[in-house]
Amino acid sequence: MLPEIDVAIIGAGVIGLATAREIAQGKKHVFVFEKDRAFGLETSSRNSEVIHAGIYYPEDSLKAKLCVEGKNLLYKLCDKHSIAYKKSGKIIVATSRSETAQLEKLYEQGRRNGVDDLMLLSRTEVKELEPNIEARAGLLSPSSGIFDSYALLKFLYGQAREKGAEFVFDTEVTGIERAAAKYIVQIKDRDGISDFVADTVVNCAGLNSDKIAQLAGMDIAKAGYRLHYCKGEYFSLDSKYRNLISRLIYPTPEQVGHGIHFRQGLDGRVLLGPSAYYVEAIDYAVDETHKQAFYSSAKRFLPSIGLEDLAPESAGIRPKLQGPGEDFRDFVITHEDQAGFPGLINLIGIESPGLTASLAIARYVSTIMA
Repeated sequence: MLPEIDVAIIGAGVIGLATAREIAQGKKHVFVFEKDRAFGLETSSRNSEVIHAGIYYPEDSLKAKLCVEGKNLLYKLCDKHSIAYKKSGKIIVATSRSETAQLEKLYEQGRRNGVDDLMLLSRTEVKELEPNIEARAGLLSPSSGIFDSYALLKFLYGQAREKGAEFVFDTEVTGIERAAAKYIVQIKDRDGISDFVADTVVNCAGLNSDKIAQLAGMDIAKAGYRLHYCKGEYFSLDSKYRNLISRLIYPTPEQVGHGIHFRQGLDGRVLLGPSAYYVEAIDYAVDETHKQAFYSSAKRFLPSIGLEDLAPESAGIRPKLQGPGEDFRDFVITHEDQAGFPGLINLIGIESPGLTASLAIARYVSTIMA
């Protein structure tokens, strides 16, 4: 007889941790399987640590609804459990007439999404708030901020364990087979290959979530689940810029990202990024030849910086459902019973604003599990 569990969560990034915390209430036997040596080593720890307001996404999309809900849940959790954050606010800046028109569209989009504190700013008003920024106009989002994402990951991990979830690291899921009303899951660890039976499988595998869906027997091309890797790099700015700006400063968004923005972390360090370009393989090296592009982008609204002030910092990979030149794709968070896989819950394409939305995503998963 194979060992049996209630729920197998695949992936211990922020979404897997939040989901384990949400559903492990002592009633379910929950195991989290992670191929890496610890939690949160990929997308969850390679990002801007920004708490997004919910401006950019189409009305009624999961990204919009879960971002707004998740933002509020995240601030409350940070307050209650002393997780460091700063509600610094954000200004999206326009440096041309066409970008000014884009700000007005973003303002309306944000309002439709329930972000009711947005303010359009004139050139003078931007200068009053941020004297060192050059812009024709701006869009102020007071509810945007930054926080200690590792502290959140650590908290969620601890809470999930307290509620009975068990974590198995250095363990890769290599097979998922439907068996009557359950799933036989094959795993590979240091001791070899073994199998167990799970009533429910929750796919929170991030960059590998399309491969997990395929392992379970889904046609990911037909379902539209094939992921595209989109790399984002960061460059740090010299420490003399630490107090130059008090808010997050973003350009108007690009097709595949929010644009190279200016961010001062809780530790005072200043970063520019992330960029956004598609790659074929996961690689976290920063290409120093991209420094000029970062400099040119940032100098449009921060003219005081010099090329010599930039240094390579870090990189991350976004698991995007839309490929180059393709239109918006929403999060996939679905119970696959209609596709013939009852008990399989897929979370695919959980990129930005996934970190902000993580607590709301976990709640959403708990509702579709019921």
